[in-house]
Amino acid sequence: MLQVLLNLEVFGMRPQQAVEAPRFATYSFPDSFYPHESHPGLVCVEARFPEATREGLAARGHTVQMWHEWEPKAGAVCLSRRDPATDLREAAADPRRESYALGW
Repeated sequence: MLQVLLNLEVFGMRPQQAVEAPRFATYSFPDSFYPHESHPGLVCVEARFPEATREGLAARGHTVQMWHEWEPKAGAVCLSRRDPATDLREAAADPRRESYALGW
């Protein structure tokens, strides 16, 4: 998921932080499935987004709908990676659905 990748690479979060960060989704583009619905300007955000962010989106013309905290519709991401600087293996599991990150 792009939001998790950006959290890792652009914002410098650790894997578990990146997976647990609040998520959003836009519904402006037509759906892949028939009847290809679209909802221009609709943005769904998890309730953990600050109110100022939600108000800022609305001020820019978006229709903002709130999801619950830890909304499963926001996707569930599990990841593992090797830190090239330390050779440390890291893993993360998403609390939005039942998942685990294990290593040995």
